[in-house]
Amino acid sequence: MNCIFCEMDNYILENELAYAIFDKFPVNKGHMLFIPKRHVKDFFDITKEEREAIFNLVEEGKKLLDEKYSPNGYNVGVNCGEVSGQTVMHVHVHLIPRYIGDTSCPKGGVRGVIPDRMKY
Repeated sequence: MNCIFCEMDNYILENELAYAIFDKFPVNKGHMLFIPKRHVKDFFDITKEEREAIFNLVEEGKKLLDEKYSPNGYNVGVNCGEVSGQTVMHVHVHLIPRYIGDTSCPKGGVRGVIPDRMKY
């Protein structure tokens, strides 16, 4: 099995069950990924302990990004399955810093995964 996340070892943050890296194709400056160390495809298949470990790192990552980049907001998201846009079949949670002016109209936020339904 070839999995880029299973072969990763240059972590920004880490705990016993998960780690964090900067996204190689960032949506915005500071975009981070939070990944369980155990290879598992779907977010809904991780253990409660893995979920807790990931979100503990998300909190640490937010503090790091607040200090380093001072974003004005954040989006947190997970793609589950190809139809949702998941391209690496190893669970990963996105923490995307948001900055005033990074889009002309941020209303709708994560609803933008289906662009025609972002605005309501």
